[in-house]
Amino acid sequence: MGERAFQEAVQLEGHIIDSLILPRVWDAIMDLGGDFEVEEFQVGRHKQEPSYARLKVYADSEEQLNRILANLQGFGAELLSPNDARTEPCPKDGVLPEGFYSTTNLPTQVRVGGIWVDVAHTEMDLAIVVDKQAGSAASVSIGDVRRGDQVVVGHSGIRVIPLERERGREEFSFMQSSVSSERSKKIAIAAIAQEMRQTRERGARIAFVVGPAVIHSGAGPYLAAMVRAGYVQALFGGNAIATHDVESVLFGTSLGLSLSNGIAVEGGHQNHMRAINAIRGVGSLREAVEQGLLTRGLMHECIVNGVELVLAGSIRDDGPMPDVITDVVDAQRAMRAGLKGVGLVVMVATMLHSIAVGNLLPATVRVAVVDINPAVVTKLADRGSFQAVGLVTDAELFLRELCDELGLKA
Repeated sequence: MGERAFQEAVQLEGHIIDSLILPRVWDAIMDLGGDFEVEEFQVGRHKQEPSYARLKVYADSEEQLNRILANLQGFGAELLSPNDARTEPCPKDGVLPEGFYSTTNLPTQVRVGGIWVDVAHTEMDLAIVVDKQAGSAASVSIGDVRRGDQVVVGHSGIRVIPLERERGREEFSFMQSSVSSERSKKIAIAAIAQEMRQTRERGARIAFVVGPAVIHSGAGPYLAAMVRAGYVQALFGGNAIATHDVESVLFGTSLGLSLSNGIAVEGGHQNHMRAINAIRGVGSLREAVEQGLLTRGLMHECIVNGVELVLAGSIRDDGPMPDVITDVVDAQRAMRAGLKGVGLVVMVATMLHSIAVGNLLPATVRVAVVDINPAVVTKLADRGSFQAVGLVTDAELFLRELCDELGLKA
């Protein structure tokens, strides 16, 4: 162990034992081919007292050591070197310097002028731009950096604060242990309803990310009731959720099937195109509401109740609706703006939009993912949104039961 030429001392502090952070750090070092030596270990004597560990990490090469350190920083390991974060200027607009630090979605600090400062706009897979004169730092996407921006490189002077095991909120967090379809849906839905109440009480916003199955399954009125009751401040989706909601209002169908009896309507396959054409004819969803064309439905409720509506387009869209943002970078920016102040995100029956929004969220924002396909629920966590809890069920059952738990009538 001592013969390995490349080494670095790191420390961890907090509830690193009961949150299983320390054994995960050891596993990460060994999985990446490194070794470690525990130089100091202090165990908290009661549940409020933090524990502390100092480790010496060994590797065979600088590249291997850097890989290990990058992994450990995601668990909150801090390099013991007293140096400020090192920065290099961007060589041109939209291009980062070599060796740039790629962020996690955990709360992060960097050392600037000997002082630890919080990194604003926490999000995964971004760079950290430092303003040394102002003593500030912020996460910035690669497309938004500008030539000369000072970007953090390497691993020194960076501190990541891991999420520790929460106490007293077991009703919500129990879902993290499994995404089995055999889990009690009633208990899980009651926990999400309680989390929605608590989020609203503390003044944070709630966002829903939804797919067209919400409309196809006849669950649109339940979500509309939550909008009316003030439980939704932002709604994200694609062209389809708006198109089929408008179709359901104007023609009583979704994908050409009657929402009252589930039977295919003659010529109903054209209804979604007629719905798009009707909205394009008046200019926008808001104009459709103001002109009396759209008098009910999910889009109507979002507009009249001031919900921030972000519809992100895709290559397969018909039309699309005039409100759909067809530039994916612009859509991403609109989603980022819409997520400000959000404390809870509920994702229902949409894999791609759920993953996209999950990638934009700090780890401190609670996420509930609901889908009939277990793979969708687990994939979000696999992509880095490890704070997501999952429920395997269909959209209509979930939204209907959630409405009941909130005491609402569709």
